[in-house]
Amino acid sequence: MSTSTLARAFGIALLGVCVLLGLVSAVQAVDTPTTKEAPDLSAVRAKVKAREWNAAIADLNGMIDKGVQHADVYNLLGFSLRKSGDLETAYTFYKKALDFDPEHKGALEYLGELYVQTGELAKAREHVVLLQKLCPQGCEELDDLQKALAQAGTPKTN
Repeated sequence: MSTSTLARAFGIALLGVCVLLGLVSAVQAVDTPTTKEAPDLSAVRAKVKAREWNAAIADLNGMIDKGVQHADVYNLLGFSLRKSGDLETAYTFYKKALDFDPEHKGALEYLGELYVQTGELAKAREHVVLLQKLCPQGCEELDDLQKALAQAGTPKTN
């Protein structure tokens, strides 16, 4: 086999690999499209603050139905569902928020609080450890989760 034939075969093989890699990336992109920018959640946050859980859930589900995929949306939906009493579905949305952003402090706190609420204190303490890593100087999310654990009768982790 001549050098030019070998070079041509290598080039074709390399092109094939590049095409395959491009297709794999395209498939992944279609599978999990994410919103780069955070959507305007001010109206939803006002409903959450007013404890209007069903209205907040409806608004957040409407955003998701329109294709908005963002960790903040999933986190607020999980929070509203938890507060309305739907713990199982809340868990699903907290996990989805963390799939989009594994370091989402709000989702880590709220999922930890759900664990406290369901008596899974060891899992809640795991979230304290995660938040301590994300907030070495402390943060509101860490403080709130530690407070929830303390109220459940568990000593504060440091």
